[in-house]
Amino acid sequence: MSVILKAENISKQYRLGVVGTGTISHDLNRWWARIRGKEDPYLKVGSVNDRSTKADSAYVWALKAINFEVQKGEVLGIIGKNGAGKSTLLKILSRVTIPTTGEIKTRGRIASLLEVGTGFHPELTGRENMYLNGAILGMTKAEIKAKEQEIIEFSGCERYVDTPVKRYSSGMRVRLAFAVAAFLEPDILVIDEVLAVGDAEFQKKAIGKMQDISKGDGRTVLFVSHNMAAVKSLCTRAIVLEHGTTVFEGGTDEAVDFYLRHGQKQESISLESRLDRLGRGNFIFRQVAILNLKNKEQTDLLSGESYKIRVHFKALTNLKRVGIRIRFVDSNGVVRFLCNNYFVNNKVVNFNALDSSYADCLIPKFPLPNGYYCIQLTCFSADGIEDDIENVLSFNVVGGNFFGSGREQGSKEGVLVDYKFIIN
Repeated sequence: MSVILKAENISKQYRLGVVGTGTISHDLNRWWARIRGKEDPYLKVGSVNDRSTKADSAYVWALKAINFEVQKGEVLGIIGKNGAGKSTLLKILSRVTIPTTGEIKTRGRIASLLEVGTGFHPELTGRENMYLNGAILGMTKAEIKAKEQEIIEFSGCERYVDTPVKRYSSGMRVRLAFAVAAFLEPDILVIDEVLAVGDAEFQKKAIGKMQDISKGDGRTVLFVSHNMAAVKSLCTRAIVLEHGTTVFEGGTDEAVDFYLRHGQKQESISLESRLDRLGRGNFIFRQVAILNLKNKEQTDLLSGESYKIRVHFKALTNLKRVGIRIRFVDSNGVVRFLCNNYFVNNKVVNFNALDSSYADCLIPKFPLPNGYYCIQLTCFSADGIEDDIENVLSFNVVGGNFFGSGREQGSKEGVLVDYKFIIN
């Protein structure tokens, strides 16, 4: 495999609150430094691009010293939180804007889909925009005409293809824009978080087409998305951006795991000081955490992945027939499902006084859809409820590939279950 795209020391600086550098004096300073062969003086200033903190400089680095290579036929995922610099990087790769420092080296044509209807002229029809975009990509009229019917069929906009694009819905625009970008055979296809605009049917077709582009045609895709299921199913490698810098580069699974764990401020929760607890008080929950199979703490989860709920506890007296119940409650206070050792273990659990240990509840395929949830803990014994605490640990399910299809269930109701759907 050969390198088709290389980013070398890419940085992008902006001045807050103004267009350009903001003042004539700053422009003159830059010009005078350039005349004397000196470095731009404003490259030495500027703060990190952290949108949640107050600015301590008039300049900000949207990107800082980004380096990576992409092989031909590779699908590179670029993930990170809002404001991490993903879209800025794609705009530089697409030559929409230029970097402050560094250089992008590419081989072949680049097609970009950075936002809904990128490059479309609203007064032109869908068909006319197909030819316009193809010409921008460097294709001949004959090449575009050969792909015309495929583009129209894929987009599902045949009835409106001769209607001005300004009358299209956002979904129709993104359908046509993606079809044009994908079928006009660029060597590198750059896609920002635009597929979220389309419906479920279109997302399925688009992801399938991107897989065909990379695996079948050997072309390269750069893909930005907050849909971790799509990233995992589509990408061969990923980089994680934070505050404009690369904080991780590697395999897709490892990158997604790093993204979900990195920056989490919530650690395992100490429960011993909680006073809002019910029960007889002969048993106390001490600590709880959600762990992945590498025993790393998680508060952003993926449906369909394996997790352990680790509960630390202490028995203050002898207890017989102990049951530990973990309930998973949504933001409306509805219990979605629960786990209880009493139902699944044949062995009766007894504790002696001052026993201190922990229990792991392994959930091999986490069944909750996207949303915010919390855990409630209860301990029973033969004599009654020993400890009961609500709102123990909050967590967020951010996506996942529960069904193995790369697509997520849109509804947030109920739980996810394995099933087969046979239509005769």
